[in-house]
Amino acid sequence: MSKILIVDDSPSYQTTMKQILEKNGFSTVLATNGEEALETAKKDKPDLILMDVVMPGMSGFQATRKLNQDPDTASIPVVIVSSKDQETDKIWGQRQGATAYLVKPVEEQELIATVKSVLTA
Repeated sequence: MSKILIVDDSPSYQTTMKQILEKNGFSTVLATNGEEALETAKKDKPDLILMDVVMPGMSGFQATRKLNQDPDTASIPVVIVSSKDQETDKIWGQRQGATAYLVKPVEEQELIATVKSVLTA
């Protein structure tokens, strides 16, 4: 069973994503900000990280860049899940090392398809 780290400062969005992923056979761990995401990724070694962008403290873009620069976490794919929907945001996310970019609100089918696609890549 693949373990997915959900990084989002919204408890309701975390719960929604957790329910969708667990219903589809994934295990989940949670972080509420970029700093916590870095710690949790090192400790729990998830197979995939779903990263919000707009969070207090370190943004999801900054956290993604740091994860990709750290040898301990560089191999973990990051999918950005954000309400920021401009093409420049998507390009910037990829430049920070994100594997994929989803715009909130994400449909269950799109989320699961993206997660499966990234995990099998």
